[in-house]
Amino acid sequence: MKISVIGTGYVGTVSAACFAELGHEVICVDIDPLKIDMLNRGVPPIYEDGLSDLLKKHVGKNLKATSDYDYAINNSEISFICVGTPSDPDGNIDLGIVKAASASLGKTLRKKKGYHVIVVKSTVVPETTEKVVLPIIEKESGKSRGEFGIAMNPEFLREGKAVHDFMNPDKIVVGSLDKRSGDIVASLYRGLNCEVTRTNPGTAEMIKYVNNAFLATKISFSNEVGNICKELGIDTYEVMKAVGKDFRIGPHFLNSGAGFGGSCFPKDVKAIIGKAHDVGYEPILLKSVIAVNEIQPVRMITLLKNKLPDLKGKKIAILGLAFKNDTDDIRESRSIPVIKELIEEGAQICAYDKMAIENMKRIFPDIEYCNSAIDALSGAYACLIMTEWNEFKSLDTEFNVMKNRLIIDGRHMQSPRKDVDYVGLCW
Repeated sequence: MKISVIGTGYVGTVSAACFAELGHEVICVDIDPLKIDMLNRGVPPIYEDGLSDLLKKHVGKNLKATSDYDYAINNSEISFICVGTPSDPDGNIDLGIVKAASASLGKTLRKKKGYHVIVVKSTVVPETTEKVVLPIIEKESGKSRGEFGIAMNPEFLREGKAVHDFMNPDKIVVGSLDKRSGDIVASLYRGLNCEVTRTNPGTAEMIKYVNNAFLATKISFSNEVGNICKELGIDTYEVMKAVGKDFRIGPHFLNSGAGFGGSCFPKDVKAIIGKAHDVGYEPILLKSVIAVNEIQPVRMITLLKNKLPDLKGKKIAILGLAFKNDTDDIRESRSIPVIKELIEEGAQICAYDKMAIENMKRIFPDIEYCNSAIDALSGAYACLIMTEWNEFKSLDTEFNVMKNRLIIDGRHMQSPRKDVDYVGLCW
């Protein structure tokens, strides 16, 4: 089919490239001329494993980018809204970009003949597709639902593994108000070995939030258990390894550590909390999930100061800036509050990350960044491990260059050893 994708951020670019791989003709739409130029040269605007290869394969054939809404909509049968949904200062979802994209689509549909399907793929709280997007499109297009289709198709992509997850999904959810539009959206995924769950838009929106909120809950639960285990001298990883063998629980997302970050979990849990407040419900458990997550990075500094009370002027190595391995994304990275605390304590920070240094420079332009772990460790009084990069597991003699061999491990990358003062966050 002919598809237009509105928004060339993380979800939009990955979805566009993967739809092209499935054999569809895809037009990306964005207001940023730099992104448009990059995509038309086959250069991804974000890092994601396998994305560059897909763009090189399909750009100039069945994948292109433009800033012209009219061109994109008139040359496609179905449009995906893949724009950002950031949080407002109170943590509630900001639908400003979604509303703007909906208005632009509606204005273009006013001039287009024939049936066209609008699909919301951006993560939005329940009722958004029906009560926000649909009315805007009807108003701006002068058409009623039925003259065009409307659906919700959430994404379930892990950063760093998004291309793999799109092409090898464990679930595909299509929420529609009518069978015709739902059938069209579901047909786009033919060829993938996965059943399509058909439902209504509100349920589809809720499935996405519940999915992320549950994973975030598992992480905060594991961190709270880890904090208790540490006080009792119990290895929380041994505990969770056994607990994870229960088929009702499973082994994933039970690793204790510095907490979750990224563009999804913190934002999505806060958004569903905000939606719950809107309907008069107090989501105690979900608020606790966020509270535990905010505590974890602060505990890193507490453990550090237990060993090194005066941090002023002392070099502290930060290993890992991305919120997780295999990405350059620093959104809600747990290293951010740690660095802020260290700055307030007057420490000299030397940071290293395999991929995320340039992004972190936008937040902390004045700290020192290093080209390798050993450069960051050289002369350091302590090392804080913040990201699960595999190279941090193999660090050994590199710790010998430290002035004081103290490791505060927030990701279970190292193990206790005789030649290093090792402190695990939850173990």
